[in-house]
Amino acid sequence: MLIRPIFALTLLGAFCGFVSAAGGGTASTDAEAREVRVWLTRIHEAAGKQNFQGTFVVSGGGAVSSARIAHYCEGSNQYERIESLDGQARHVFRLNDVVHTVWPASRVALVEQAQSMTSFPALLQGGVDRLAEFYEVNPQGSERVAGREANVLMVQPRDANRFGYRLWSDKASGLLLRADVVNDRNEVLETSAFSEVTIGVKPQLDSVTVPMRKLDGYRVIRPALTATRLDAEGWSMRQLVPGFREVSCVKRPMESPTSNSQEASAEPVLQTIFSDGLTYVSLFIEPFNAQRHQRSMRTAVGATQTLMRRHGDWWVTVVGDVPPATLLMFANGLERKK
Repeated sequence: MLIRPIFALTLLGAFCGFVSAAGGGTASTDAEAREVRVWLTRIHEAAGKQNFQGTFVVSGGGAVSSARIAHYCEGSNQYERIESLDGQARHVFRLNDVVHTVWPASRVALVEQAQSMTSFPALLQGGVDRLAEFYEVNPQGSERVAGREANVLMVQPRDANRFGYRLWSDKASGLLLRADVVNDRNEVLETSAFSEVTIGVKPQLDSVTVPMRKLDGYRVIRPALTATRLDAEGWSMRQLVPGFREVSCVKRPMESPTSNSQEASAEPVLQTIFSDGLTYVSLFIEPFNAQRHQRSMRTAVGATQTLMRRHGDWWVTVVGDVPPATLLMFANGLERKK
């Protein structure tokens, strides 16, 4: 369970394509499909075009995290500020695809380009065809979230390889107010929701751009990401989990923003991201180090599953908001080419 930074999980661009692809049926089902498509289009647009700020909370697996988020837009530019309210202080500032993550206590700043995954309330990112083959969307009436009336949608997987989602979008603006991740027994694994939100606020652009310029006295990490492909690095997937495809693959330094620079390895880590249009699985491959990689393990916090194990001379970590069996399929499908 994570409050996902800009790095890390828009949902509704994918859904719009999905609902269109699901056409056919009776006049009643066609009308429902049109209604759902309108809702999803509004949610997709609201995440990028609305000015809003509020407090959102992520809970799951007995853990709770909260943060303040502010989003502003001016013309084609997007501005975002996220401040963690629990644990170590961390601030995230985003101007379009440039992201600064700042740890004030340790005086460290990470500057990087935004990757495929996006943050709540643009929960997930789409653009994937064949989505209707793996999910169906059904309206579930309306409820109140953070004091606002919301439409409710149920997104159900058609197989056991992925989780489902329950979504609440603001009736007035379309903004996504809450998203639940649910398993095949309809149990909520993780909830991301605004506890309070104000929509239509006046943009405060300086609250984003000024901190991005004031990095004097910080150790600034600018990881050099090299675009590549899994097969170009000597790896292949014997068989991908149905519906998933490789959407990003980069080589990146192994330095942790909260570690000393001397602790960074000279060997980069290979990160490949797979998506089915709604959720993501990240695969990390790095050289095996007996001191750092002592034993295989599996962990779960909320909806986020992690699997780590040795693969010959390599150490493999697989992370995703998918069932454990799906994560294992990714790990077992990885193969080192001769």
